[in-house]
Amino acid sequence: MKQIEIKHVYKHYPIGNKEKFTALTDVSVCFKKGELVSIIGESGSGKSTLMNLIGGLDSQFEGDIFVEGVNLRLQSDKMLDKYRKNKVGFVFQTFNLIPHLSILDNVTMALTLSNVSPEEKIEKATAILTRMGLEKYLKRKPNQLSGGQKQRVAIARALINDPDIILADEPTGALDSGTSAQILEILKEIADEGKLVIMATHSEKIASVSSRVVEIADGKIVRDEKNKNYKKNKKPSIPKIEKSLKSQNQKLSIRSALRLAFHNMWASKTKNFLMAFGVAISIVALIIMLAFGSGLDSYIADVSHSFTNPNIVTIAKKGDDMIGAFVHDPFTSEETQKLIDDLNQQLETSEFDYRVTQEDLIPGFSSLTGMGIDVSFTFPDGTQFLPDEQGNPQSGKTEVSYIYTTPPYYTQANLIEGEISGDNQIMLTPAVYSIFQQYFGNQDIVGKTIILNVSLEGMQQPFSAEVTITGVVDTSVIQSVLAMYVDFDFLKAIAVENGLDANSFPKTTYYLDVDEDVAAFLNDFVMSSTAYSGSIEEGLTSMFSEMSNTISVALTIISCISLVVSAIMILVVLYISVSERTKEIGVLKSIGARRQDIRLIFTSESFLIGLLSGIVGIIFALIVYGIFVAVLSSLLGFAPLSLRWYYFLIAIGVSVAVSLLSGLYPSNKAAKLDPVESLRRE
Repeated sequence: MKQIEIKHVYKHYPIGNKEKFTALTDVSVCFKKGELVSIIGESGSGKSTLMNLIGGLDSQFEGDIFVEGVNLRLQSDKMLDKYRKNKVGFVFQTFNLIPHLSILDNVTMALTLSNVSPEEKIEKATAILTRMGLEKYLKRKPNQLSGGQKQRVAIARALINDPDIILADEPTGALDSGTSAQILEILKEIADEGKLVIMATHSEKIASVSSRVVEIADGKIVRDEKNKNYKKNKKPSIPKIEKSLKSQNQKLSIRSALRLAFHNMWASKTKNFLMAFGVAISIVALIIMLAFGSGLDSYIADVSHSFTNPNIVTIAKKGDDMIGAFVHDPFTSEETQKLIDDLNQQLETSEFDYRVTQEDLIPGFSSLTGMGIDVSFTFPDGTQFLPDEQGNPQSGKTEVSYIYTTPPYYTQANLIEGEISGDNQIMLTPAVYSIFQQYFGNQDIVGKTIILNVSLEGMQQPFSAEVTITGVVDTSVIQSVLAMYVDFDFLKAIAVENGLDANSFPKTTYYLDVDEDVAAFLNDFVMSSTAYSGSIEEGLTSMFSEMSNTISVALTIISCISLVVSAIMILVVLYISVSERTKEIGVLKSIGARRQDIRLIFTSESFLIGLLSGIVGIIFALIVYGIFVAVLSSLLGFAPLSLRWYYFLIAIGVSVAVSLLSGLYPSNKAAKLDPVESLRRE
């Protein structure tokens, strides 16, 4: 029965300038099961080319090659992959064992590609290697074996999937005469078992032990004769390898691909670790950037919340200064009504049930001195001064730049010392407090009495009132601001007593005491408005948040540039890896690896590189984070960094994603390599 039938096959190789070299010319020959065929010929005669065509490594030819009635020329790449996996076993002159895999793993590779269970793979490979006399060498690497032992491993690999055809290209070309005889005897036993064994050789001596000799010269068959003296072995010693019942889904599993990828990476562990370390630097930058951004935001929010009440909304008219909250112009009645309408429109649009009324607005006052209000102080001896740089009095100067009425959200927690002011009382910021301390001999001035002099626009004359310093306001956000706080009702009462109309008393700030969700919504609206401004704390928080965002964006850009560099590095290293392992890829394809399998192996390597880079990056990020916290805490008294557990997941995700994207091109290149050209690569 004809197992292989070759009809009028021509094979041409392009050599440039539209010229071509003809390797096979009108080849027609048939082979049967159980034959041990030697295809002989000089180098370049076409015998290896014919072997490649029979093995399905090369499908670009003219004519027809039928294997059990199936025409190879008409088969798709996927069908040829399946054909090589199940029907053909290759034995090469140079063995073509994968150097970084053990003998056992080399033999089980074909079963791995067929998704056979690990237990079944080991059982089958161990049995056939034992019959080959290699049971003591299962865990050794190829470089620890002799030439004859390597060739027996190659034969075991060819037999492991129980193929019907064994193709041996110069199987004894790299062996001495004694070892060659042993290998030929093994191949003879395989043929005597009923398989078709085809050997390509240039040796007549080797051909003499075959059951049939086919000679090729210049791409043509010039001799085809049987060996009348050939005798079959009665009791073949090569074990029968049954087809697996557990390999219905003949696809490389992700688990197996990851295992192969790990072996490949471990074989070049130094190179891969250095690459992972390079990528890890980018991951460190990413994690520290995230930690710095969240830490600074948290710090700003904590400081801001320590001076504000989440239920209070502060509303002032927009100013022209850095923060935009300090203007003297009061809200007119029309502007107040417009403010109420604007707030209610926003609440209605966002489907809040709450509505603002005139009664909800708590009046306040804030202004730069010199803009509709002048403030000075008279000390008990009658002098008015602000010390110069040498501490000498400067007559006629004021000691404050801003005057505020005490916000309704201030509590005892907002004071460094003392109490919240009321009638005939004021509070000072630390900057003003330190100036006044100089006058009182650096004593504690809480409880001291001075004269407050105020001139408001619209008053008939300035007024003076004896006031007591009751406290020092904690202004950690703005420690250097020269400001004082006075009770609104107290300031208004004195102004009215001195000729100012109570209805026209300038209300430059309003406060709303509302539900926390409503307050958060309205504060966002006020801070984003072009007509209104929030509290100084909200303004500073917004300003610092913008600074934080700017820093975060800068760090993000640096991190992204670093990640791009890392991606290019991974791409280059994997591309070089494909070039270095071209022959290995050819071997995998010769035993049935599909394009998807090759792609999956290299993609798995990219994944492991990304995973390793992420883990190394996290370890180094923790070290750098600890150093930053220690240094900043020492220099600033606090460290604006905050790690979140999910930053590590982000780091791993980014690292793996960058690595996978970088590995796309090399893995596709590896998958598309021509198996014949790959096997020729030295």
